Amino acid sequence: MHSYAYVADSRLDESKRALGLQTSGGRAPNPRFFTGFLGDSQQAATALLAIAKVAGARYFQPTNERLRDPVVTCNGDRLRFESFSGCCGVYARLDVLSDALDGEVHDRGTTNVDVNEPLRRALARVTKGDPLHLTVGPDQVEFGTLDGAVVEKKVPLPPRWLRGFAETQVLTSRFDLKAELSPADAQRFLKTLPKGRAAVWAVPSGRSLRLSGTASANAVCLAGPNRLETLIPLLRFAKAVRLYGPPADGKPVASGWEIDLGAQRLTLTLSPEVNRGLSGEGAVLDGLAAGDADTDAELVGALLDFEPRVDIADLAERSGLTTQRVRDALAQLGTAGRVGYDLAEASYFHRELPYEGTDVQAMNPRLRNAKALVEQNAVSWDGDTALVGEHRVSGNACTCQWWAEYRGGRGKCKHVLAVDMVRSKA
Repeated sequence: MHSYAYVADSRLDESKRALGLQTSGGRAPNPRFFTGFLGDSQQAATALLAIAKVAGARYFQPTNERLRDPVVTCNGDRLRFESFSGCCGVYARLDVLSDALDGEVHDRGTTNVDVNEPLRRALARVTKGDPLHLTVGPDQVEFGTLDGAVVEKKVPLPPRWLRGFAETQVLTSRFDLKAELSPADAQRFLKTLPKGRAAVWAVPSGRSLRLSGTASANAVCLAGPNRLETLIPLLRFAKAVRLYGPPADGKPVASGWEIDLGAQRLTLTLSPEVNRGLSGEGAVLDGLAAGDADTDAELVGALLDFEPRVDIADLAERSGLTTQRVRDALAQLGTAGRVGYDLAEASYFHRELPYEGTDVQAMNPRLRNAKALVEQNAVSWDGDTALVGEHRVSGNACTCQWWAEYRGGRGKCKHVLAVDMVRSKA
């Protein structure tokens, strides 16, 4: 089933002897998504510079490669600006909520643009009380300041970002709130962080945090503390700083760091180690290996409409699927960048990244190899354990080199995935 949207009704203007025919073009035929001003302009400009800084940074093996291509989504009641670092180890997102928007939403949709030096200079010169005008469209974003207008055009996204978007939404959906700091306590903590790359643990201690070499209850992993320097210029505007992470098991894991700016929020997600990009964590594989994920994703995707908060229970009711099948479908949709996850609201949101013809198996070789093993009938059983070729699988553990090296820390190996696929069909 296909849905078509029109900007307006087709009509005949007899006085001008003209016939106006409107065309269908999918969800976003309108030439603009949003036009208006951003409230707290200095704060917004500083936050936008942080998004651009992450996109232009490479925290592991720095090079002269230039990547400054934030993704912009209009979800109706908010604008979202997203970017990855060049090494894909840091994900940044700025949520500009309705109270910080003074303008008109014409349509909902997603685009991505380059951030060039003229725009960076213009944003850096915005001071308190200055106007900051913004026009977001499918093919460009225009910023207006007292210095004039700067237009940034749509550009191709790095392919690795798509895998990063897919992995990040699954990883962060497993995070819990671990601690909340006042701006003053957060500033003291961030300005005294060590410069090393080794993973340490931020442990709640009174009103602040202390660093530890070992994990404990409510501890948040912090690898490459210098990757948090992007947050420091925003602390003067902050209402609170919040830390998110999965249950600590002693191994390095990803973490989330959110600055609450009132009507705006900036969130950084850090990979478990500086030399590990978020694009290779294998978090999506369980959902992709689910037996009905492809079909379910097609059904669930048809029900999405750029919602700022995707209600899983509502999608389950409307689709007739279980909540777990909806979650697996969202993981599948995430491989095409069609959903993200908002830590502050513990909810998915809908976007449409400009990638066409996404080959899920090409992006996930372990998934492709697992399916090949199933097709070759390589899975057999020996009591409670499974045999996959020369390897033995027990639970999520395997005798292969991948398991020996990562111990499940970067997702399941192809042998465990193959066993899961066979079990799901039984």
